[in-house]
Amino acid sequence: MSLSLQADPLPLRDDEHGSIRIGNTRVLLELVIRAYQARLSAEQIAERFDTLDLADIHAVISYHLRHRSEVEDYMRRRQAEAEEIRKRI
Repeated sequence: MSLSLQADPLPLRDDEHGSIRIGNTRVLLELVIRAYQARLSAEQIAERFDTLDLADIHAVISYHLRHRSEVEDYMRRRQAEAEEIRKRI
């Protein structure tokens, strides 16, 4: 028996507001990464965000580990945007 080796597409998408969401859900990339950074396991993250597939969570964590500086830059930009909006409000 042989394995069919293929790369699955990354379960990330840009929404109309420039946010990165996971799969076909409304869950933001930064929410999953923050939960992972808080030492939650992929299974615990799946319990917290029950619309996410466990495989997608693992893929997102893997992407973060391979592209840490890019993901963290994105998260810093999102944080700065949120702070600017709070100031305006």
